[in-house]
Amino acid sequence: MERSPRAGLVGLLILVALAALALWGISPPSPRGSDAPDDVFSAARAYAHVERVGSEVHVAGSPAADGVRSYLESTLRGLGLRTEVQDGVGMTDSLGGFAMARVRNVIAVLPGTAPTGRVFLVAHYDSVQVSYGGNDDGAGVATMLETARVLARGERPRNDIVFLFTDAEEACLCGAEAFVSQHPLAVDGGVVLNLEARGSGGPVIMFETSEGNADLVGVYGAAAPHPVGTSFAVEVYRILPNDTDFTPFRESARPFAGLNSAYIDGSIVYHSPYDKPSSMDGGTLQHHGDNALALARAFGAADLGPLKTPAGFDATYFPVGPLLVRYPGWLVWPLAGLALVAVAGLAVLARRRGVASWPRVGAGFGLALVPLIVGPVLAQLLWTVLVALRPGYAEMLDPWRPGWFRAGVVALVATAVVAWYRLLRRRVGPWPLAIGALAWFAVLGLGLAALTPGGSYLAALPALAGAAAGVVALRVASGWARPAAVVAGAAVAVVILAPTVVLFFPALGLVTGGAAAFFATLLGLALLPVLEMLHPNARLTWTPAGLAGVVAVACVAAGLAVNRIDAEHPAPAQLMYALDADTGRARWVSPDAAPGEWTREYVTARENLRDPFPLLGDEVLGTGPAPAADLPPPGLAVTSDSVVGNARTLTVRIVPRRPARLVYLAVEPGVRVRGATVAGRAVPADVIDEPAGFLFHAPSPEGVTVTLTLDRPGLVRLRVMDGSDGLTGLPGFHPRPPGVGVEGSHDSELVLVARTYTV
Repeated sequence: MERSPRAGLVGLLILVALAALALWGISPPSPRGSDAPDDVFSAARAYAHVERVGSEVHVAGSPAADGVRSYLESTLRGLGLRTEVQDGVGMTDSLGGFAMARVRNVIAVLPGTAPTGRVFLVAHYDSVQVSYGGNDDGAGVATMLETARVLARGERPRNDIVFLFTDAEEACLCGAEAFVSQHPLAVDGGVVLNLEARGSGGPVIMFETSEGNADLVGVYGAAAPHPVGTSFAVEVYRILPNDTDFTPFRESARPFAGLNSAYIDGSIVYHSPYDKPSSMDGGTLQHHGDNALALARAFGAADLGPLKTPAGFDATYFPVGPLLVRYPGWLVWPLAGLALVAVAGLAVLARRRGVASWPRVGAGFGLALVPLIVGPVLAQLLWTVLVALRPGYAEMLDPWRPGWFRAGVVALVATAVVAWYRLLRRRVGPWPLAIGALAWFAVLGLGLAALTPGGSYLAALPALAGAAAGVVALRVASGWARPAAVVAGAAVAVVILAPTVVLFFPALGLVTGGAAAFFATLLGLALLPVLEMLHPNARLTWTPAGLAGVVAVACVAAGLAVNRIDAEHPAPAQLMYALDADTGRARWVSPDAAPGEWTREYVTARENLRDPFPLLGDEVLGTGPAPAADLPPPGLAVTSDSVVGNARTLTVRIVPRRPARLVYLAVEPGVRVRGATVAGRAVPADVIDEPAGFLFHAPSPEGVTVTLTLDRPGLVRLRVMDGSDGLTGLPGFHPRPPGVGVEGSHDSELVLVARTYTV
């Protein structure tokens, strides 16, 4: 491996420029102002909708949600679109348990000139119970409204464009399910573009697709002006137990296909009171809108028949600068196999040229595992240290300003990789170490091809490029061809792995920073040949490792300086209140794994609350005694009762006696429910557990009717509870002090009241 400091410096500058280009390619564009041309998307015009939608908390079923819905209707009708409200009941078991809700979806249609099908743009207009929903999903709602304005005033598309604003997504994805299962527009399926947000900024990532996505990704790559998406993200998301409104479409038996997009940085505001319009990044909103408008136009003009039918394979794709590189998924195994063959060929050639031996290549392969382990471990240790220094970080995915800490993780990885190379370079040799690292790339490429095929490119392509570069460097006697080959091989790793590292940090947060650190370590190993060129003699000093270590310490120090816990950037804490009306006993409840000082004033023990409050499940929670509040329990009235043989059919009505966001009915253990109907919809038999429980969101003041078919005729105990939001005014509750905030959660500030009825 030739050592040429000048060539190495030039190569390093080229790689830095390529990294900058790759990162620029996944960065949001500049936002357009309100004076932008009428036929383009304007973030400023869309932001006016964000301000209205996110002006107050608007959980499903609330008066505030009614106000948002009215705003949507009037805005869409003002654009000349045929608009309706679907009032129905939805149900899913996608969010960790079966749930139902009364939903009111807003639907507007822009008719096409010669439809081959329908394009559905989807966003939800409800928020969680403690959030303003400025980003989640005010961004999606505003993007759709501005897109609708542009399309309605321009040339009509070929296909029908359906704008679907769903209700109760946060509760249970029930609005989307009600549309997919019940609305006539959904009968023939179509192409779905779901618009989401989980944070306050960053690039908009196309992170989920339907199966057989090759044709859809082709349209996305060609049409989206800022395509950011990776097939690896799709593979990972399919494994994770996460869902959005896209899930009911994807799981439907009807012919739906589509793409799911969201931005994910700034997760500290997610589902929290800090998700206000003011937290939104204008460039991110512009990114959402530019892509949504372009895709609506592209799919609106396409023949949707083939597109809504799954292709025979998924595509492999990833961003390179402003482009989306893609190739058929059936190439995954050939490329992974070719990468392994290429690395093996490089090892054979290196041995023949006398720069490596088989024992040294084997040592290089074994020793390359060290930084691949140490890098992620250092990242996780860093987070442990940060939580020890700032206990308020314990319940965070990321601190408020994570940038310095992320840079610190990268610098720690660089320190580990360079120090490892410095220790072993003379003992093992630069060629065996480089070949050993490439061998791990090749092995990982094969492993990913087997487990998550869409992610194989992350390792197989750098391995193939690195091995080819090594072969050229060994076969060319001298001149610029050798360093050029080395730089070219490293360049492939840079343009693939640098964006991966940057995207992984917000995706999983510093709490699992080891994932981003792993890919940063891979990138560092791929750059070893360039590091070798930078040194004019065989001796590599400790200076590069020392400098990287200093940078790591400086970044962590800067991160601590800008991430103090204060009134504007509080540490999240979760607290609930639960009252058992049978006994008059009340409890404070917190699911926080590491309760802070304020939370510990309320919770002093840990217990399982499934018996008194079945809605809380089997989790062991933090609890503490609380004064009993004067809160009326939900009422239960029997409206019909009959016995046929050994089966009893019982119809009851649950009536909240206070404003309630949800109601829950649990049947006593040991009684099997053969069938159930809730609010007029039959509950699938395969989701009725024993003991059975039925959760219903956004109940009307008149209550919810439940019909149960039980396996025995005798009396049965029914545990009924309702839930409202807001702890203020409860006896014994003291407002959070500065520096303690409300944790973004579906249960924060929940007030439960339960009572048992024997009927």
